[in-house]
Amino acid sequence: MSSLYTRSKEFTRNRKSQSDSPPASPSPTAKTLRHERLSRLESGGTNLTSSDSYSDRASARARREAREARLASLTSRVEEDSNRDYKKLYESALTENQKLKTKLQEAQLELADIKAKLEKMAQQKQEKSSDRSSVLEVEKRERRALERKMSEMEEEMKVLTELKSDNQRLKDENGALIRVISKLSK
Repeated sequence: MSSLYTRSKEFTRNRKSQSDSPPASPSPTAKTLRHERLSRLESGGTNLTSSDSYSDRASARARREAREARLASLTSRVEEDSNRDYKKLYESALTENQKLKTKLQEAQLELADIKAKLEKMAQQKQEKSSDRSSVLEVEKRERRALERKMSEMEEEMKVLTELKSDNQRLKDENGALIRVISKLSK
């Protein structure tokens, strides 16, 4: 661990010094680091023969090419699918828009019909209320006329009862006068 720690320390110091100074020939520590990396890459962490490393490289290349081929086919499929999907989505959106437009037109027609019915109902109600008010006014007039007639008749009844009582009194007086005249004429 200590060797890694010192190496990473040297590497960071080395990097700082490289970025500060203009490009020049690599320092000896940088050369050793590169050399170590190269040796690690070549050895692959194990001691392999040259044929093994060649077959590893070939298989790695084959895997890489297969992966690239798969990626290419996937991207072409995705492009085709996306093109198809966009076309299908566009067509489905168009059909849905048409359906919604027809539903909207139907709803607007229905709304216009309902408004017309409401206006007719309001007019009929207003006519009925005006008819009712005219009927009520006629009834009120008739009632007032009947009340006047009743009050006049009551007055007449009072007058008639007074006249009857006056008539009765006059009859009684007339009978008394007739008796008085008949006594005087005897």
